[in-house]
Amino acid sequence: MGTTHLDVDAAMHHLRLAEPRLQPLIERYGPPRLQRKRNSFHALAHSIIYQQLNGKAANTIYRRFLRLFPTRRFPSPEDVHKIPINQLRSAGISRRKATYLHALAEAYIMGDIKPKTFGKMSNAEIKSALTKVKGIGPWTADMFLMFSLNRPDILPVGDLGIQKGMQRLYCLPTLPNANDMRRLTAPWKPYRSVGSWYLWRLVD
Repeated sequence: MGTTHLDVDAAMHHLRLAEPRLQPLIERYGPPRLQRKRNSFHALAHSIIYQQLNGKAANTIYRRFLRLFPTRRFPSPEDVHKIPINQLRSAGISRRKATYLHALAEAYIMGDIKPKTFGKMSNAEIKSALTKVKGIGPWTADMFLMFSLNRPDILPVGDLGIQKGMQRLYCLPTLPNANDMRRLTAPWKPYRSVGSWYLWRLVD
């Protein structure tokens, strides 16, 4: 079964009660900005292009990528798959990432990723399908679940910002491991996506 979308008011109310340490962050930053993105291919391709790049460089490459396509809309999987690797590289995309973009496009074309079925799939099922695609790891899948699908209970244990935020929130001597993170945030369920957003604010 799919997971319901995010109810921000309910999440904030729950987190205030479940973890009083979050109260000052909720008061300071207000409702989390977790606006849902409708085009899943767009979101995942964007993530691949932006991997391991600073914002300015990634923005430049992304704009060059879009200029490879004649229409103003974001290219379809078929559009991307037709573009040769060398032409993608002309936009500043590395060969590795160009290969990843082709793999992602092929996954959509072949039906390995079916956006219309996401609503009936669990977080784990979506994550499993996405991470079978070369170039999409657990972190990218978590970000997709959180920001593109607005799934309410995502805890990206592999994210350094989340690790640092949790270390600071709970005054831990070292960065917590994944098991510790899940244990500490168990009371946050089913709204760990919102709790994670406040952890990012804490380290910002």
